[in-house]
Amino acid sequence: MKPETVGLSSARLARLDEVMARRYVDSGMLPGIQTLIYRKGQLAHQGMAGHMDLERGLPMREDAIFRIYSMSKPITGVALMMLVEEGYLGLDDDVHTHIPSWKDLGVYATGLAQVVPNAPPQFLTTRPERRMKVIDLVTHTAGLTYGFLNRTSVDAAYRKQKVADATTEGGLDTMVEQLSKLPLEFSPGTAWNYSVAMDVMGYLVQKLSGQTFGEFLRTRLFEPLGMTDTAFWCPPEKLDRFASCYMPGPGGKLRLQDDALASTYAAPPHLESGGGGLVSTARDYMRFCQMMLGKGTLDGVQILSPKTVEMFSLNLLEGGRELLDMAPAGSFSETSYAGFGFSIACGVKTDVGAGRMPGTLGEFFWGGAASTAFWIDPKEDLAVVFMTQVIGTEARLTLRRDLRTLAYSAMTESYA
Repeated sequence: MKPETVGLSSARLARLDEVMARRYVDSGMLPGIQTLIYRKGQLAHQGMAGHMDLERGLPMREDAIFRIYSMSKPITGVALMMLVEEGYLGLDDDVHTHIPSWKDLGVYATGLAQVVPNAPPQFLTTRPERRMKVIDLVTHTAGLTYGFLNRTSVDAAYRKQKVADATTEGGLDTMVEQLSKLPLEFSPGTAWNYSVAMDVMGYLVQKLSGQTFGEFLRTRLFEPLGMTDTAFWCPPEKLDRFASCYMPGPGGKLRLQDDALASTYAAPPHLESGGGGLVSTARDYMRFCQMMLGKGTLDGVQILSPKTVEMFSLNLLEGGRELLDMAPAGSFSETSYAGFGFSIACGVKTDVGAGRMPGTLGEFFWGGAASTAFWIDPKEDLAVVFMTQVIGTEARLTLRRDLRTLAYSAMTESYA
């Protein structure tokens, strides 16, 4: 089909491919890229450039498998909302009704009360202003954190205990037990902080469904949607399609960060991370996006109700606040803050002007640590999926800005 039939310009889509390839692949910033654009029920564009494995000289291919890291989060959000729809839990439930050991979690005060060699740190804490609710997990306002944030003593404790690490014996059960002994960074609902909250949501899905988290995703989401290459690991028969991952090296050149054929993803993890553990293809992830654009249904398979999908376009932060108002100074995010709120496990655009980029109110999106990205614009009936594999590049947010600008500039018709 011609892109013009769905309100897109072929010439401008060609320009998107040319600019992204020249600016990011030819310059050596990214090894290779893949871009899919879906609009009005049609896959309107697929562009590729560069390599999936530089050392072996393997060119990018349509069915390449990528580490999607935090693009796992929206999938976890959908899984949780499936159980909300089935009456297993509610977003306003106190978390401790499902995780009793969390009932008396305190908020980090200052300093360590006691330090014992080879033992978990003992923190001074105060009572939270209110109990943690499931909606706090969903929106990263629970008071949890990530060890890699490297900002506070609580972050340091997460690092020391390897909270939510794929190698954790006992998996999600062990992670939840670890967290029961650590303080919150802040009272739930009072701040936004990137965290292991989505991994906790995966635990809730596992506990309430009676299946492992991976089995729930496979049988209830991936197989019904035809997402045949999305999982928590890459089996041996698919390793020839698994892209290697890179990071910036000396002299502006890329250096290997994770060899596809020697990757930890080549074996099942002990902990199935709903926050960042999945691998997928651009096609598979677009199937997920198509389901969301289809108001919860794809090819006759219903995953969510239309009213639940509508919630992904709403800012669910308390008082309608934005990330700019709630995120601690210097905190990590997969987006800039101005003009964005947070919905169900992903960001949502709340002010087009403040973000200084084209877009639509209610579009929802997120990205992954290896510079992958997606967004869904329900009003424009548009979804974009972008895949690459570079961790730690300073161009992560810039390339997403360029991709967004070029994709929206390819429109010849607007439906919003």
